[in-house]
Amino acid sequence: MPADAVCLEREGHIAIVTINRPERSNSLNESMWGDLSGIVSELTANLPRVVIITGAGEKAFCTGFDINPDNPQVSGLEAAVRSNDRGSVEILIREIRTIVDGLVSVPVPVIAAVNGIAYGGGAELAIRCDLRIADPGSVICFSEVRLGLMPDWGGGVSLTRLAGPSVAADLILSARRVHAAEALELGLVNRVSERGKALQDSIDLAKNIAGHGPRAVRHALKVIRKSADLPLEKALDLETEEAATLIASGECYHGIMAFLSKEEPDFPDP
Repeated sequence: MPADAVCLEREGHIAIVTINRPERSNSLNESMWGDLSGIVSELTANLPRVVIITGAGEKAFCTGFDINPDNPQVSGLEAAVRSNDRGSVEILIREIRTIVDGLVSVPVPVIAAVNGIAYGGGAELAIRCDLRIADPGSVICFSEVRLGLMPDWGGGVSLTRLAGPSVAADLILSARRVHAAEALELGLVNRVSERGKALQDSIDLAKNIAGHGPRAVRHALKVIRKSADLPLEKALDLETEEAATLIASGECYHGIMAFLSKEEPDFPDP
């Protein structure tokens, strides 16, 4: 696995995206955003059944945008600040958020294996995934305001919708550190693994999901992702439409026949 890269590996129906810069707490520099953009394209063109995102090493999941001066994006931001060029800043924010949007919106479940600290943009990336499994030593911190910044990868909005405005205000405005046990209590993570097993537990969960009907998972996931933004009646209509499309596809035939035969189903790819 090359250093300073975002890497994609596949294990059967599962894709594992690893942010590989442990010496910089897996922060993302300009070239790594290019890697991630390419991975989004690869995942979209050749969909797995589940995606896992994690960080290399044992200390960090991701610490977001690399603010080191050797990152060319930092130099660009400094120039924009000096000239009060709001437009250039917004362009960069939108470029980064588009890549993050693409990663977390692939039409299959996305699991964050939070194997260490998840600060700033790393916390945002984790929160934007569909599911999160955290190492007991992991820490989530929306740290942006400490630097005079704010969440801008979509994490502030996602946190508010996930945990509610009061919790979001607490975590974002105080920039306090949330350890795994509290993150579980607040609903920020779904499960806390045994130490050192966040990735393996994520793989196990991914294998479980991948063994179910892939069309069923995708249609159900679409409703889960979209229904929170819709009025109740429209959300119910969406669920009906997706369920009807799913049943008409015939995927349920494999599951029902296996059930009647008391066998494990072997669902074909869509």
